[in-house]
Amino acid sequence: MLLIVFLLTATDFLQSGMTAFGAGPISGELSLSPEDFSLVAAVYAAVAIVAISMQRWLVERFGPRRCVQVAAAIFIAGSVVCASSDGFGGFLSGRVLMAIGGGGMFTTARMVIHHCLVGPRRFLGIKCLAGGLSASLGIAPWLVALAVTHENWAAIYWLTAGMGVSLLLLAGNALPARLRTAAEAGPVSLWQQLLLLGGSLGLLVGMQRLYYDFYGESAAVLMWVAVSVVAVALYLRWQHRSERPLLRLRPMLKPRYLTGLAIFLFAYTTLGANNVVIPQMLQRTFGYGWGTVGNIQALGFSAAFATWWVMMRLVPKSPSPKKFLVTGFSCLTLYGALLSGLTLDATVWWYIVPALALNSVFLLTVMPVTAMQSFREMEQDEALFANAQQLKNMMSQAGIALGIMLATVGQQRWAAVHYSTLTSRLSTSDPAFQEAVRRAQASLGPTLDPGEGARQATAMVFRQVEQQALLLANIDYFQLVAVLGLAGAVVVIVQRVFR
Repeated sequence: MLLIVFLLTATDFLQSGMTAFGAGPISGELSLSPEDFSLVAAVYAAVAIVAISMQRWLVERFGPRRCVQVAAAIFIAGSVVCASSDGFGGFLSGRVLMAIGGGGMFTTARMVIHHCLVGPRRFLGIKCLAGGLSASLGIAPWLVALAVTHENWAAIYWLTAGMGVSLLLLAGNALPARLRTAAEAGPVSLWQQLLLLGGSLGLLVGMQRLYYDFYGESAAVLMWVAVSVVAVALYLRWQHRSERPLLRLRPMLKPRYLTGLAIFLFAYTTLGANNVVIPQMLQRTFGYGWGTVGNIQALGFSAAFATWWVMMRLVPKSPSPKKFLVTGFSCLTLYGALLSGLTLDATVWWYIVPALALNSVFLLTVMPVTAMQSFREMEQDEALFANAQQLKNMMSQAGIALGIMLATVGQQRWAAVHYSTLTSRLSTSDPAFQEAVRRAQASLGPTLDPGEGARQATAMVFRQVEQQALLLANIDYFQLVAVLGLAGAVVVIVQRVFR
């Protein structure tokens, strides 16, 4: 039972972490544009949201064992399709299947802890869940780098398929056939679920388009986003007013739970964005190979293991959450501040690795503590607790997708703006430009034809400008993260819900 809790959590976060970290090589191998990749992320999130919304209903009617076995089989099929794909359509289809089968794995892990583990074993389950999270954060970059350096990016999805097979086998031995409690979830309305799917997908894709091409299609995209918001609001309203809803929203509308949802949304959005920005920065701006990038990230994220070990010992002795939350947001602020001071001469040991360690501390302090506090008032009601977990994990899927989209499209846009600004100063009449070309031409040696040497030197200067534009875009991002981290720390200090 403890092993399946660990594996459910690790599989969920590992597949999402590897996909985000491998955005660059996957897009290159499948000829995907940044917009295509972020669209796949949006579709995955929307499908996973619908799958999670039905999870309690499915478990009540078919039992935990059969639900996990069927979900694992669908997840395996999706992993195989992704690994075998050679273009946008195949990759999208595979990710849809992975969302249907695997989108609710973390929710299932938490429900297994609550329903199947009692007494001291429940805290052991929490340790396994947090251990799965920290392990997946630490190992995902290294696994992707290993696959890419061996020119076999598809290996990351063959790995997830193998983990799905392990879940399929474990579920038959570890999970009960039926829940102990009576069925409480209401009937499934097909058109309401389609409304949730359409609203979620429209909202995520609309926000992507709004950020990507605001001036070109602003009116149409704003209308699209507004209609999607109305669709999601209608779905939530019907759940709120129904006598037997899929999600019992009314008892959840309490300050403690809503505060936790807000923190989770921020944390998951940050997680998705950082998983995209960091590897692209190391590879495109600083020129490290993917093998080196993976080792750097794995080394930085290894702090997640240490944080998990410390937290599992401190929290039972001193459960007051505010000090942990302030520590976490302060680490996020330091992470952003440290990386916003980057230069092209920055060293890995003084900047990158410490910053990644700080990011790990942020995740492994804020997320577990927020989880313990958010659901405290619902633990005695098993159905309500499950619904609260479902809603939180539906929102987490949206948060990760939102982070991936904003980071993918935002970096492209910011880099383009900086590149345009920098190149506007480059002309043959600019003494600095002439001097840069002269130095570049001198570095090429005297054997080249003067005309060819001048052309190559000019191209070298423009490549340097592109590198500087990417660096400035990264600095913009990390400055924003530092400001948001500081704001989060201030809010945690002044709020009176989590004390």
